[in-house]
Amino acid sequence: MKSSGDWKNAVEEERFKVIFGGSAQRDIQNLETEDALRLVKDIKSYLEKSPLPFGKTRIKKLSGFRPPLYRLRSGDFRAYYRIISRDVVILAIKHKKDSEKSLRKLR
Repeated sequence: MKSSGDWKNAVEEERFKVIFGGSAQRDIQNLETEDALRLVKDIKSYLEKSPLPFGKTRIKKLSGFRPPLYRLRSGDFRAYYRIISRDVVILAIKHKKDSEKSLRKLR
């Protein structure tokens, strides 16, 4: 009989690796410390475990983008990312009021 810890190890292996692109790194460095910490916490808790939208969530797959583009809501900020294999690549982090303008650049 397998121990109860075996299923936990299987779940841990399913984690995604989060990579911040150059633009996203600059975006996060320009945020207030409190906003940056909240955003990084949300990115870690949501995107490492399950970066795909499921049910009512903070994650949304955006239509009209190839390859697919996703958005994570975190307070007044939005993190835009793509999933490549087991990597989540953060492309940009923008305030919600600047999101529409930024999306045109990601097409």
